[in-house]
Amino acid sequence: MFEAINKNVSKFASFTQGELEQFNSLLKYQKIPKKTYLLQEGEICNFEAYIVKGCIRSYFIDANGFEVILQFGIEDWWVSDIASFNDKKPSKMYIETMEDCELFVLTDTNKEELLHKVPKFERFFRLIVQKNLSATQNRLINTMAKSAPEKYLEFIKLYPTISQRVAQHYIASYLGISAEFLSKIRTKISKQ
Repeated sequence: MFEAINKNVSKFASFTQGELEQFNSLLKYQKIPKKTYLLQEGEICNFEAYIVKGCIRSYFIDANGFEVILQFGIEDWWVSDIASFNDKKPSKMYIETMEDCELFVLTDTNKEELLHKVPKFERFFRLIVQKNLSATQNRLINTMAKSAPEKYLEFIKLYPTISQRVAQHYIASYLGISAEFLSKIRTKISKQ
């Protein structure tokens, strides 16, 4: 049951079987139906979740009332609102399941217990935060410096299975373009 998540954490640090068992004992396995909010704006995020199965989106509502997708999360990814989780401040975003999901959830309390009992996990969490920051910086640069077709091609490279799993308007929101413009881009690319 814990094979995938143990493999995920072991990519970043070396753990003994006992340390992994300690980690596993602090995780809560959850099956979450499609279209369920894990977090809503104004709530304080008290979890970090590993996605065993399913697709999740993180987004905020802009000043004009439009959803702006910040990230998709799929199998073998972690999802949370890092700012809200770390600072214990109300979130500015929503985290919602887009498919039926299976998750391993680590609460803030359990994470503190884990870090106290198995300090090596500090390295793991530091490295995934660095990886997340790197991805966020790359996304920001791509958003500002690339054309819409280039952003779409980069998206397909980053998320090769998402276009078969979510509606086109969600992808358009992630790219910061209209669904109609995305349709034109996809048609043009498919003809090349």
